Amino acid sequence: MTPYPPAEFTLDPRLQADTHFIASLSLCDVLLMNDSRFPWLILVPRIARATEIVDLDEPLKSTLWREVDQAALQLRALTSCEKLNMGALGNIVRQLHIHVIGRYAADAAWPGPVWGCGSAVPYEDIAAKAIVNNFRSRF
Repeated sequence: MTPYPPAEFTLDPRLQADTHFIASLSLCDVLLMNDSRFPWLILVPRIARATEIVDLDEPLKSTLWREVDQAALQLRALTSCEKLNMGALGNIVRQLHIHVIGRYAADAAWPGPVWGCGSAVPYEDIAAKAIVNNFRSRF
């Protein structure tokens, strides 16, 4: 898939409403999911109309996976999570995005998936700003 001009890319309104912006990497925007129950990043490639990883050409796939790896390493370093879950579901938000979630045996959803497990608990503003700043300093 050839990237469309950046001006055509817009973040899905649901992702915009549910996240805090952290940083722009070379391909992806990195977002913090606004659910304090789980350390949870979302990477969104800035490619208009992209919905599937398999639609990306090889150089873009390589860049995507390098950035997912970078985000996962930073998430693990900042949270000391026991397990990393990664996925690109897209059943509700079709825009291509990758979830990187830190998990603990004692978290609210363990050992199941985080999706559909109760209701999100938004971060307090000051906590969200601190977490975003911590991540920004690492990207």
